[in-house]
Formats: sequence, C-alpha cells, structure tokens
Amino acid sequence: MNVLAYGPGAWLVELPDGDPLGYAAALARRQHPDVAELVPAARTVLVRVRVGASAADLAPWLAAVEPDVVASGDPPPGEVVEIPVSYDGEDLDHVAAATGLGVDEVVARHAGGRYRCAFCGFAPGFAYLRGLDPALELPRRSTPRTRVPAGAVAIADSYAAVYPSASPGGWHLIGRTAVTLWDPGRDPPALVRPGTAVRFVVAP
Repeated sequence: MNVLAYGPGAWLVELPDGDPLGYAAALARRQHPDVAELVPAARTVLVRVRVGASAADLAPWLAAVEPDVVASGDPPPGEVVEIPVSYDGEDLDHVAAATGLGVDEVVARHAGGRYRCAFCGFAPGFAYLRGLDPALELPRRSTPRTRVPAGAVAIADSYAAVYPSASPGGWHLIGRTAVTLWDPGRDPPALVRPGTAVRFVVAP
C-alpha cells in the first residue's frame, strides 16, 4: 500500500496487490470524520479530505486500515440489481469463436456470473463489474467502435459492463438491455455504484 499526496486536500492510496473496493468499504465502515469522499478505481482509492481538516493528520490512519473482504459471497437479499439481457449482440458469435465455446455456453456463463461493481469511470454511470467467468476473458477489440448504443451489454478483459449512454467503445458487445443505468433525474443518478451486486438474467 502506498499513500500519496493528491493535492492539498486528498490522498491517493495505491493497492497494486490488494482490493480497492474492500479498502474503500473498510474506510466507509470506520467513518472517520475528516473523510469527505471515497472514489475506488482499479488499483487505487482516492480519499478526499473534509474542508478545514488536516490532510497530513489523516495519512497514518489511512496506512493502518486493512481492506474488508467484500468481493465474494452472496449479497443480502434485496441488494442485487437484476439486469434483463437480450443476448443478440453483434460480437456474440466472435466471442464464442474466440473462447472456443458455443453461443449458448457464452450466454449461460455470462448470465450465471455473480458480479459486483468494482468502480465507475469512463462515462457517468459506467460500472466496471467484477465476476466475469475466466473462460470469457478477452482483450478489448483492436479497433474500437466510434459509437456503441446505450444499453449495450459488453465484456472486456476481466470485466462486464453496460454502456449507460451512446459513446465510443472497444468492448465486445454480447447483448442489450432496456434498463437505464444513468438518469440525472434519479437519486442517485447511477443505478449501479461501487459495491453494488449485479445479476444478468436472460430476457424473456
């Protein structure tokens, strides 16, 4: 763990071999009065300090916190976001060929996964979901698309995701959903946030 100054009012905690989501959960559970915001990412957690508090005083406390274990096990009932998926993405056949699986097996493995949002980024509401079956792990497309439609269900590397809005993208598109991932008029706007458990289900 490395605790690095990030301007006058924040710390960037690097966890190259740890679990940023678990570390953020441990910080949130301890509820330090000088912590204003936590932003987990793939290997880091940004800790923003409350205005008027001493950032320097917070560093030793941050370095002493051990991450919680939050990425495994079943979430409590009622705390899973279910996303119905029509598995008809334009890359579905390619994913099947590249992984050596049949299309039905790709769908079964994707829908059978237990996912949890590790962090959000790239675009508002874009949640990086851990829990993808290792058999489905593929690198990003060599040539990104200039436009991916909102609701596209995709996989890349060890993550699954749903595009919350139309945007460029280089992930493999395996399906689509009508669920709205990002709605500025909703409180909170993001349907899936760090720590949220997600389950994909085959749409009827």
